[in-house]
This record gives sequence, structure tokens and C-alpha cells, in this order.
Amino acid sequence: MEVIELVENQAHHPSVDLYTKILQLCTEKRALGEGKRVLAHIKVSSFVPGTFISNKILHLFCKCESILDARKLFDEMGCRDLCSWNIMLCGYTNVGQISCARALFDEMPKRDNFSWTAMISGYVKHKEPENALELYRLMHKSDDSMCNNKFTIATALAASAAMQSLRFGKEIHGHIIRSGLDSDAVVWSALLDVYGKCGGVSEARYIFDKTMEKDIVSWTTMIDRYFGDGRSEEGFSLFSHMLRSGFSPNEFTYSGVLNACAFSTLEELGRQVHGHMMRTGFNPDSYAASSLVHMYAKCGSVESAHKVFKLLPRPDLVSWTSLINGYAQNGHPQEALELFDLLLESGTQPDHITFVGVLSACTHAGLVDKGIEYFHSISEKHGLSHTPDHYACAIDLLSRSGRFKEATDLISQMPSKPDKFIWASLLGGCRIYGNYALAKQAGKALLQLEPDNAATYVTLANIYASEGKWSEASKIRALMEERGVIKKPGMSWINVKNKTHIFLVGDLSHPRSKEILLFLKELSKRMKAEGYTPQTNHVLHDVEDEQKEQSLSYHSEKLAVAFGIIATPNEKPIKVFKNLRTCVDCHATIKFISSMTGRKIIIRDSGRFHHFESGSCSCNDYW
Repeated sequence: MEVIELVENQAHHPSVDLYTKILQLCTEKRALGEGKRVLAHIKVSSFVPGTFISNKILHLFCKCESILDARKLFDEMGCRDLCSWNIMLCGYTNVGQISCARALFDEMPKRDNFSWTAMISGYVKHKEPENALELYRLMHKSDDSMCNNKFTIATALAASAAMQSLRFGKEIHGHIIRSGLDSDAVVWSALLDVYGKCGGVSEARYIFDKTMEKDIVSWTTMIDRYFGDGRSEEGFSLFSHMLRSGFSPNEFTYSGVLNACAFSTLEELGRQVHGHMMRTGFNPDSYAASSLVHMYAKCGSVESAHKVFKLLPRPDLVSWTSLINGYAQNGHPQEALELFDLLLESGTQPDHITFVGVLSACTHAGLVDKGIEYFHSISEKHGLSHTPDHYACAIDLLSRSGRFKEATDLISQMPSKPDKFIWASLLGGCRIYGNYALAKQAGKALLQLEPDNAATYVTLANIYASEGKWSEASKIRALMEERGVIKKPGMSWINVKNKTHIFLVGDLSHPRSKEILLFLKELSKRMKAEGYTPQTNHVLHDVEDEQKEQSLSYHSEKLAVAFGIIATPNEKPIKVFKNLRTCVDCHATIKFISSMTGRKIIIRDSGRFHHFESGSCSCNDYW
């Protein structure tokens, strides 16, 4: 500011060097106003700027995204060089004015590699990969020698990855080999991305292994490709290999590995990664820190998630939302709502995912009126649009409390047709209250939307079976069989000493099956002695009670919990994961086990976490 005032007060115009330094400083500081003052001084002085200084001012305007000023100056320039055209081109692409950029590109009297790459990358950045590849082909026809630039090739590969066009990616790969660029790290990293995103993970690994100068970007890209393809074991193995090779992970490496731990519910592995981060040091403002909160919350260790969260100097929205959802899903609805209040006090703007956690917390706490108040605040106070997820949460909230009139009224007010999640939420409430008429309506809508989803048939049959309406239940089962719909088998798993043990319903294949069954048999005797009656009313077979009880005894979560009891130390919590919603009888049985053994047992079913301790559950039997 002081320098500019000194320039303005000079009797003679400054030198080219001084103008250059001032304009450079204005560009670095994004000082648009000061830059305009320099331009105004040039115009009133006798100084003739020339192309070099004009380009400096043009660059400043483009960097500050003042495109109208940039174009005005560009049009007024008496002499423009290739640099002028390229600066203006980048200005347009940076602010997303792609059509203006292409019009300018087509007018260019001459183009270089930078021109082509800027236009192609502009298309990629603004999600027009088809146009990017079309322009790359045109570049080939115009001047094949320009296609040997590594940055241009990397940009074209990015377009192939965005389109998931493995065929075009392989064509570019062939050109890379022919042009001798197959040893360049930038090109290899882009190739990895193409093969990984297009499903060619084995080809990506081949390229990765052939790369001579691997950097942390190429390691991270290859690891992420394994995770993205569902090959998590190979991803974790490569991460270990990277550490042994002496490479230090960056925040993106850590974030990818922690997110994979969260997805696979591998908390112990996640804790080891956390330990490595602590030993080597990491930025608490990074993506990795947010991923730590997310990992612990997803694995049901909400206390650990909260500890990490408290260490973050400036939690981002992902961290806030992860912890809010973690509290909601782990039976701490009040803590979730208190944290949401703190989020608002911090000045952070919630998004639609945050409100899913808030509404879920209200559902699990039975705070119906409070939840509906939050639902309306999404648009009225926060200016966000309601998503189908918000409606599904609100319908679930009303249905679980038996307020079916309000639920159906809300469905009728939706701006779009209700989806499967809306009807499934309504059907879930009908199951709780035995609302057969509405269940029939919701079930019919669901069977039209997804006739191959076994869960709808099973829920409807359960509703009929619970009241002994075996004829109606049989009709549902017959329809299911007629359509060839197969019920997904119940499956539970537990991690013990870094090994995952999987149990299916009725599974007797585990090496310790005899011990597991003996434990469950003794448990059943003790429960009956204390007056417990198995909850057989949801078993889908019109058979004798004794057979129903035997069917319930072999549910997968009971087998997994029994194994956890006999295979882990008494002081260690047992954590079991299940692919379906846990049934009423299993829920009651596991409450009894927690009381009988004094063990803390955590079950994550398809809807939430259940923390069983001393004969009670964190869900308060409301799930």
C-alpha cells in the first residue's frame, strides 16, 4: 500500500522493474484493488506498458478471478503474444467459463503444449471429460509431436479415468510406450489412476511395480485403488510394504487406510495406524485427523472418537458430522444433540448428512416433536433443501411412535415420489404396532419399487406371523418363491487377535462349534430357570414352539457372541457385527448374557450399535 502511494506521488513514472515487482506482489497477495490502482497510474502517466507489463496485469486479474477486467484489458492490448492468450485462456477455465475458454482457444493464432493442456484440463476439471478426449484427438491430428508432453498426457489420462474408459486409457498407454515416456513418475501416476478407476487393478499393480521412481503419490494411488475395488486385504498389505520400504505416509495415505478400516470395521488395525501417526507426527488439521474420528465412530468406539475430536484445533464438518452420527448410532442421542448445538455455536454450517445424524438421534431417543422441529429447521433456518434421506428419517421417527396419520400426511407432501427408504420406514413402524392395513399399502409400494428385495417379503410375513396369520404369511412366502427371491442369510462376524471369524445362521462349521453350542445350551437352561420365554412370534414357520426355539438358538449373532465369550479375556468387550437387523429374541438373549457373564457386548446390526451391559441395552429396547 505504501509502495503504491509512493509510486502515485512520483513526478516521473517508475521503471519497468519496479512495476514488475509491485504487480508480482499484488498477484501473490491477491490484491485486486491495489493492482487496479497501478493500472490507473500507468494510464495517466507517459509510461507505455508493453506486452510484458500488460501480461503481468492480465495475470493479476485472472488470479483474482476478475474476468471482465481481464477480458477488457486483453481486448485493449495493442500487441498480444502467446503468453497473453494462454493467461486469458487459463482465466476462463479457472472460473468455469468453459465455453468462453473454447471460443478463445479456437481464435488463437498459435498454440503450444500449454494451450492444449490448459484447455483439456479445463474440460476435465469441470466434468466434461468427453470434450477433453475429443480435443486430445484433435491435438493428435494437428501436431502429433505436441502429444509427447507428460502433463498433456497425464491430463488426457485423467479424462479417461473420469469417463471410466479403459479402452481409451489403453490407447494412450500405447502412445506413452512408443514415445518413451514410460519411465516418468507423473505419467505412471496418471496411468495408475486410469487402470484403478476403470477396474483394471491388476494392470495398475503391474504398472506400479514397473515404476522405477515411486513417490508417496503413486503408493497412495495404488493403495486406494485396491480399497476402491474391494480388495482391502491387498490394500493393507501394500500399505505395510510401503512402510517397510521407508516411505512416510502423507495425510491422504492415512485417510484412505483409515476409511478402509472404517468400512471393514477393523478397529484394531485402525488403532495401529493411529499409533503410527502419533509416533511419526501428523497435522491435527488434516484429512487424516478427520478420518480418525470417522473410523472410531464407525467401529462403535465413540469414546475414542470423542478423544480424537477434542484434540482437533479446528474440527471440519466431516469431524463434527462423524461424531454426531457416532453418538446417534451408539445410543447417546443427548450427546449427539448437544454436539450439534456446539457445531452451530462454532459457526460451522451443517449439511444434509449432519441432519441425518440429528434426526437419527431424535428417533433413537424417542424425541418425536423435537425431531420434527429439526426437520422443519433444515429449510426454514438453515436454507437447505430436504433430501429423501431427511424424509425417510422423519417418517421413521413418526412411524416408530405410532403417529401414522402424520407420517402419511408428510409422505403426501413430498415434492418427489416416495422412494424405497420412505416405504421401508413406514413398514418398520407398522411392524412395531401391528398396523396391518398400512403395512399392506407400504408393502405393495415396496414390492413394486424393488420386487427382488427379500427384506420386504420377510418383514410382511413377520407382521402376519406375529399375530398367527399363517395363511397370509404363507401367501407372502409363496410369492417370494414364485419370483425366485432368496432371503439374504444372517451373517455375523467378530475380530479376535486380528482374525475375522464369520458365522452364518445355523452354522456349525467353526472349529470350536461344540464349545459354542454347549455354552448356548447352558445359557438356555439358566434363562428358562429364571422365567424367560423365547420370543418365537416372529419365526416364519407354522411349527411347534420347540422347533421355533431351536431355530432361534442358532442365529448368527448368538453364535458369534458365544464364541467371543469363550475366546477372549473377561475384561475385553465383545464386539460383533451383523449384516441384518437383530431380532427381538437375540436382543433379549444378549441382554441376559451381559448380565450373567458381566461382559460388555457390542452388536452392530444393519441399523445401529447396541451396547449391552449389566442386562440392559443402550437402545432402551427402541430399535
